[in-house]
Amino acid sequence: MHPAERVRAYFEACNRGDPAALAVHFTTDAVIYDTNIAPMRGRDAIAAGWAAIAAKWGGATWSVDSVVAAADGSVAAIEWSMAGTDPRSGQPFVFRGSEHYRFDGTLIAEIRQYWTFDRDRLDSGLIGYPYE
Repeated sequence: MHPAERVRAYFEACNRGDPAALAVHFTTDAVIYDTNIAPMRGRDAIAAGWAAIAAKWGGATWSVDSVVAAADGSVAAIEWSMAGTDPRSGQPFVFRGSEHYRFDGTLIAEIRQYWTFDRDRLDSGLIGYPYE
């Protein structure tokens, strides 16, 4: 599976919040590093963690906005969006971020997630960028 296809399939699994569907995209010892939370280590912990995030933000959806990947399939970088409704206020929100992927074969071995979470400002993204 090409890295762009793998990332898009992983995001579809994130939207379903199904741990089994999430786990198949990762190596057993995969790790996700994030700018807001401690690392998630291991395929099963990642799958359970993402299922909990999907449940917490019920109704939220994640989308891949752009992907670039190395020709040899070893690495990729993406821009993404998460849209939903704040369960506290009922207000819509959009978070935007960037991730860097490392693959082992066709499976995700590492993700480095860069984004800003601010409960008082649920609209993170590039300042001044003309998002559609």
